[in-house]
Amino acid sequence: MTAGKGNGARPSRRLRGVLSLDDFEAQARRHLPKPLFGYIAGATETNASLRGNREAFQGYGFKPRVLTNVSQRSTETVLFGETYAAPFGIAPMGISALMAYRGDLVLAKAADEARIPMIMSGSSLIRLEEVADIAPRSWFQAYLPGENDRIDALVDRVAAAGFKTLLLTVDTATLANRENNVRAGFSTPLRPSLSLLWQGISHPTWSVGTFARTLLQHGIPHFENSYATRGAPIISSTVTRDFGKRDHLDWSHLARIRERWTGSLVIKGVMHEDDAEIAVRYGADGIIVSNHGGRQLDGTISPLRALPAIVDRVAGQAVVMLDGGVRRGTDIIKALALGAKFVFVGRPFLYAAAVGGEAGVARAAEILKDELRRNMALLGVLRPDEIPADLIVDTRRGNSID
Repeated sequence: MTAGKGNGARPSRRLRGVLSLDDFEAQARRHLPKPLFGYIAGATETNASLRGNREAFQGYGFKPRVLTNVSQRSTETVLFGETYAAPFGIAPMGISALMAYRGDLVLAKAADEARIPMIMSGSSLIRLEEVADIAPRSWFQAYLPGENDRIDALVDRVAAAGFKTLLLTVDTATLANRENNVRAGFSTPLRPSLSLLWQGISHPTWSVGTFARTLLQHGIPHFENSYATRGAPIISSTVTRDFGKRDHLDWSHLARIRERWTGSLVIKGVMHEDDAEIAVRYGADGIIVSNHGGRQLDGTISPLRALPAIVDRVAGQAVVMLDGGVRRGTDIIKALALGAKFVFVGRPFLYAAAVGGEAGVARAAEILKDELRRNMALLGVLRPDEIPADLIVDTRRGNSID
């Protein structure tokens, strides 16, 4: 049995009625214990930024062109010298292996077969070397503290594993106020309790197919890649997770990483055009405009609204990408029309992995690619990098985008 299809789900039955990425969420809500689903679905405080990420896309409409021969259209996109099947990839998501059996491997393998990039999270429970072995085109995302020895050790480890793209997430200077996680009963590490036991009993498919199987075959999962050494276990009544001195991280550390890292260097979590300019000055090859899926500072504007100013400031100097709120092919087109080169999608792919394993992730990628290809035809464009800004309208103002 493959890693991707061994999470206890029945992909053929579960996936039969899945028509959009949103359909995976409803299935995951039933399949996952409440604390785990709450960890994925929730954000911080009032969830204002989480809602705003989706609402931003609804604030733009299309002005399609007609009688354009679109029979030769293609969704292929070149990024950092790699040709991908479409201009989207899988965003980094922590503890994926607790949601789906060997979740990071599932996501990486399915992404590789779909010819899209997958970014492995620094908060993963599977060693980064295992992902690099099965899907060498994957990227690695690091949460780094402002401690030079830890920075050097992890950067060297990622390079030795064979990753070619390193992504530094920069919007986590301190832990966010994730009230939703507390209310759902989630913590890292998870604390054993009668409530947690009941959640396992009441979700037997997940308990047997993901959790029990993981324990039997691999033992209690640990945070394997926070730094160069093994971190805390995912379940413990006494151990606390080491987040290091993240509030010490500054631009000098980015310069240190750039000097040490020879591959592509991407900065994720940039929302201000001044920071984008500084990141380029310090050697960033790419910038992902992101508010961490609404999971850090509540009230931060949507990445889509921040995107144009950042594109205006650094276009041609670095690849500008977007993460946050993308659920449809039309969303991808809107982001590209506003200047993004590429987008990343998080939660729906993890839901898909949880309920359908590798087949679920493959289905999610297929849905998004099909939507994108169809919508490009209806809009009258041939390639993702040929979507002009005047094909979308800011419906709050009623004008085309200049």
